[in-house]
Amino acid sequence: MGISGTEVAREAAAIILLDDNFNSIVKAVMWGRNIYDSISKFIQFQLTVNIVAVVITLMGAALLKQQILAPIQMLWINLIMDTLASLALAT
Repeated sequence: MGISGTEVAREAAAIILLDDNFNSIVKAVMWGRNIYDSISKFIQFQLTVNIVAVVITLMGAALLKQQILAPIQMLWINLIMDTLASLALAT
């Protein structure tokens, strides 16, 4: 506890409640789970987009013997997808 706890207990603790209210733990756990879910959704989305882009590029190179997407087009796709996904999942 932040107010009524001793200094030794505060230094040894991983989490310190600043307001001495156990309801703060519930709110902190909810926020932590929300952040974890958002990060995992973002990583899943990025992996999906990048794996599809790489597969399309490799298939085009192997089957058609030409580029499907130029390097500058791949950079633009990554820029647009990263920015919009970051904003969407951040909210």
